[in-house]
Amino acid sequence: MRKIFIAATKQNDGKTTVSLGIIRYLQQKFSKMGFIKPIGQRYLEEEGLKIDEDSILIEKVCGIKSGLKDMSPIAVEKGFTEKYITKPDKKNITKQIQDAFRRISKNQELVVIEGTGHAGVGSVFDHSNASVAKLLGSKVIIISSGGVGRPIDEIVLNKALFEKEGVKVLGVIVNKVLPGKFDKINSLVRKGLERKGIEVLGVLPYDPVLARPSIEQILEETDFEVISGKDFLERPVAKVIVAAMEPRDAVRYITEDSLMITPGDREDMIMIALKSFRDSANKKLKICGMVLTCDITPSGPVMELLTQANIPVLLAKADTYDVATVVHDITVKIRPQDKEKIERVEKLIKENVDFKKILSHI
Repeated sequence: MRKIFIAATKQNDGKTTVSLGIIRYLQQKFSKMGFIKPIGQRYLEEEGLKIDEDSILIEKVCGIKSGLKDMSPIAVEKGFTEKYITKPDKKNITKQIQDAFRRISKNQELVVIEGTGHAGVGSVFDHSNASVAKLLGSKVIIISSGGVGRPIDEIVLNKALFEKEGVKVLGVIVNKVLPGKFDKINSLVRKGLERKGIEVLGVLPYDPVLARPSIEQILEETDFEVISGKDFLERPVAKVIVAAMEPRDAVRYITEDSLMITPGDREDMIMIALKSFRDSANKKLKICGMVLTCDITPSGPVMELLTQANIPVLLAKADTYDVATVVHDITVKIRPQDKEKIERVEKLIKENVDFKKILSHI
C-alpha cells in the first residue's frame, strides 16, 4: 500500500488545499483511497464527535468514506496540552493513531495523511508531525508558501527534523507565489533547493479567490450578530473597507464585493455605500455586506434601506479598529459548499504539480 504524508513549514501554507487537489487528481489513478489527519487542531462537532474540519471536507468533497472518527482520531481541544503535560500518556495517543490508521488503510491502494503545522508541531505531547510520519511508515511532501529565501530556509529546517526521525522527504511544493513574480521565483526556488538536494514537485501561483472568506465564515469565526440579510450570507468578500474617512473620499475605495466596516452611527458612510452600484441598470450594490461597529444600530429609516438592499448586515460590539483586526486575522478554510474554490484548487494542482515524479517515488 502506498502512503503520502502532506506536511508544511508552518500553519496556513495551504496544506489542506494541496491535499484536496492531490486526492482529487489521484482518484483518477487509484479506485481505493483513504485519508487520515492523525492530529487535528481545528475541529467541528459531527455526529456527536470532535472531528477535524479537514477530514469532514475530504469526506464530503472526495467521497472517501472511512469513518470520520478514524479519519480524525486525535482532536486537540482546549486544555488537551495542559492535561497531557500534567499526566503524559504517549502510548494511548500512539495506539489511537495506529488503530485508526489500520482501519483506514485496510484494502486501500493509497492513503493520504495530512499533518498539522510544521514538522515539530505536536512535540509537546510526544507526537510531532515527524514522529507520526515515522509511526505510520510514510514518505513526506513538504508544502511551503511563496518567496525565495524564507521558504528555502524553512524547508531545509523541516527536512532536517523529518530526517532526524528517519523519514524520507520526497520533495516540496511551493504554494502562493505572486503571479507577477512567478517566473522569477519558480526558477530561483528550484535552483536553490536543487543545491540542497531537495526536489521541487510543483510551484503554485497565488489565487486570491481561495483567500476570500464568505460573510458566513466571518460570522462563524466572530461574535457578530446578523441584523439583516440572513439569506445573503454566502456572498464572498474580495476587499475590506474601514470607513474612517469622509464619504466623498470613500467612493473611490468601494469596489466590487467590498465589505464595509463602519460605526452604526456613520449614516453618511452607510448612505454612500448604498448609492454605489456595479451597474446602474440592475442597481446591484458594489458592497457585498456591512459590519456595523460599537454596538450601534442606525436610525429606523436607514435600517429600513439596509434591509431592502439585499445584503447581509452584521452588528459588532467592539470598536471599528478591533473589528477590522479580527476580520483581517480570520483563517479562510475551504468548505464543502465552496464549489468554485474546489474547482479552482483541482485545476491549480493538476496544472502545476508533477504527478509523474510523485508516483515514481511512492
